[in-house]
Amino acid sequence: MDKYFLTNFPSPDELVREFPGNNFPDFREVNGHIHTPYSFSAFPDMDSIFSRAADEEIAVLGINDFFVADGYDSFCQGSVVNRIFPLFNIEFIGLMKEEQKKGIRVNDPNNPGRIYFCGKGLDYPFNPGFFNRLRLNSVKRESQNQIREMIAKLNQVVSRIDSNLLLSYDKIKRKYAMELVRERHLAKALRDSVSVNYPDKIDQVRVFDLLFDGKGCKSSPEDHAKLENEIRANLLKSGGRAFVPEDESTFLELDKIIGIILKAGGIPCYPVLLDDAGGNFTEFESDRQKLLESLVRLKTGCIELIPGRNDHRVLKEFVEFFYSKGFLVLFGTEHNTPEMIPLKVSPRGAGPLDDDLKRISWESVCVVAAHQYLRAQGRQGYVLSNGMPSAGQKKDLAKLGQTVIEYFVKNHK
Repeated sequence: MDKYFLTNFPSPDELVREFPGNNFPDFREVNGHIHTPYSFSAFPDMDSIFSRAADEEIAVLGINDFFVADGYDSFCQGSVVNRIFPLFNIEFIGLMKEEQKKGIRVNDPNNPGRIYFCGKGLDYPFNPGFFNRLRLNSVKRESQNQIREMIAKLNQVVSRIDSNLLLSYDKIKRKYAMELVRERHLAKALRDSVSVNYPDKIDQVRVFDLLFDGKGCKSSPEDHAKLENEIRANLLKSGGRAFVPEDESTFLELDKIIGIILKAGGIPCYPVLLDDAGGNFTEFESDRQKLLESLVRLKTGCIELIPGRNDHRVLKEFVEFFYSKGFLVLFGTEHNTPEMIPLKVSPRGAGPLDDDLKRISWESVCVVAAHQYLRAQGRQGYVLSNGMPSAGQKKDLAKLGQTVIEYFVKNHK
C-alpha cells in the first residue's frame, strides 16, 4: 500500500477522545498466527482467508509466514477492506547448537536443537536492514535448492511408474506457491498429478501403492489432506526415497534471528509446543520454571501457543503461569497444513477457549497492536532496542491497543 493506515491515525490523546465512555467489549475473537499462500497454507488465497475470518467474526488476524514478508501488502489490503486488524508477524527456523549437542529438543519434537521462533508486530513495510535481508535471501535460496533436489529424487521414483507424473519446480511454483516452494507443495502437486493422469480412484490407489514401495496407500483419494500427509510420510520425510536433509549450516542461530526481528521493529516471541496427544513434552519445555528462566536469558517476554495441539487444563495452567510473570501470551491456529480447520482458536478436542484465556489473549494482542501503532507513529514501542519490554507499560499499552483496534473497526474503510 502507498501509505500504512496507522501512520494516519490520530495521536493517543485524540484516540482516547474518540471513545469518551471507553465502553469496549471485554475481548474479541483473535488469531495471532496463520500462514498464507506465501509460505504454505490451507487457504488458496488471501480472499478466502478474510472471507472465513469475517464469517467467524475474527477481529484481529496475524500473518506469520516462514522467512518472508511478501504477503504483507495483500494482507494489509485485505485487512482494510474487511475491517480485520492486521498483525505483521514472521517465523524462522533456527538452531541452538548447545541443545543440539546435548540431544535436547526445543519446540521441534523430532530434531534436537531445532527451534521455531517468531517476530510479532513488525514494522510495515518490512525492513530488516541490508545485511539481514542478504542473510534471509541466502536462507530462502538454500531452502529452494533443497526443494529442487527433492523434486529430482521424487522424479526418479515416479519415472519408474509413469513419466507423465514427472514434476517441475517452475510449474509447482507457478500453480501452487506464491513465494517459497515447500515440501507440502510437492505432496499436493504429486497428488494432483496422479488424479489427473488416473481419473479412476482405484487406479490412483494402485499408483500410490507402487509409489509407497508396497507399503500400501491407507488414505482415500478423496481425502486430499490425509493423502498429502501420507505422501510426505512415505516419500519426503526421513527414510523416504525422495528425502533430502536440510543443510544445517543454513539455519540461523537464535541470536541472529532475534537481531533480525528487533531490526525489523518486532517483538521476539517463542512459540511453545507444550503437550502432545500423549501428554509428552520436549526436554526444553518440560519444566516451565526452567523454560521461564531460559526465555528471560534470551530477553524474550512473549510466548505463543497453538491451542489446538494442547489439552485445555495443561494449556490453562501454563498460560496463567507465564501471564503472572508479565509475559504476553498469544494464540493462533497456524493453518500451515492441508486441513481446513476453523480460524477461531480452541484447545485440542474441546470447545472454545474459556473467557479467562480469551481475556489474556486479547490483552496481549492489544499490546502488539499498540506496538505497531506507536512504531508507525515514530514512537517507542513495547520492546526496547535490546528486546526487553518497556517496564510497567503493559496495562497502559493494552488499553491503547484496544482503542487503536476499536478505532480501526469503527472508522476504517
